[in-house]
Amino acid sequence: MYLLEQLLLFVISLLANLFSAFAGGGAGLIQLPALIFLGLPFAVALATHKVASVALGIGATLRHLREEPLERRFALYLLATGLPGVVLGAHLIIHVPDRPAEIALGLLTAGLGIYSVLRPGLGQVQAVLHRDRWGHGVGGLVLFGIGVLNGSLTSGTGLFVTLWLVRWFGLDYRRAVAYTLILVGMFWNGAGALTLGLLSEIRWNWLPALLLGSLLGGYLGAHLAIVKGNRWIKRVYEVITLAVGAKLILG
Repeated sequence: MYLLEQLLLFVISLLANLFSAFAGGGAGLIQLPALIFLGLPFAVALATHKVASVALGIGATLRHLREEPLERRFALYLLATGLPGVVLGAHLIIHVPDRPAEIALGLLTAGLGIYSVLRPGLGQVQAVLHRDRWGHGVGGLVLFGIGVLNGSLTSGTGLFVTLWLVRWFGLDYRRAVAYTLILVGMFWNGAGALTLGLLSEIRWNWLPALLLGSLLGGYLGAHLAIVKGNRWIKRVYEVITLAVGAKLILG
């Protein structure tokens, strides 16, 4: 039974993180509900999922950095604006009712997908936008808010970062997904995992299978995103955002 349980966890993690690495977020759509279904309380499932999601970032990083390095100053900016929000969100989730927050997040997430569908040319070509002081200020406030959501509600917040990088800063989808998976996957989720681990508990004996599935899924999903390009990423992004939104709204 133990081996069967580990195999099931591995398959769930592999599929969830493969699609997440392709679209730039959404692993929690499959992985978090699965952990709850298998018997973990919400807080324990969330903390365990956060730890496993760090491996998604590592797997995606191994593939994306073979193509081209990240812009260092922009990467540090994303960390500086988002990480404080992640830590704050991880503390706030203890006091926020789950259901109303999930419905609101679901509506926003579905809205991202609808917006992308209605903008056929969105994220297909990179164009540097809003890199002045005002643009960084507004962009940072939004990233801080997304960080709060990332620390408290795990399903789909990487999708918010991906679209914000495309819409506000002018990145194409492939580049935005790379930033999201590396910085959100490794560092934002790492900070959230550490904070939630201190506030709650982690199911350590489930982590080997989850980590292996996340690592492989992250690498394979990143590879598919690089090979298929912006048009395919955009389509998968739209499917994932609408699916995540529906799942959060319907419960």
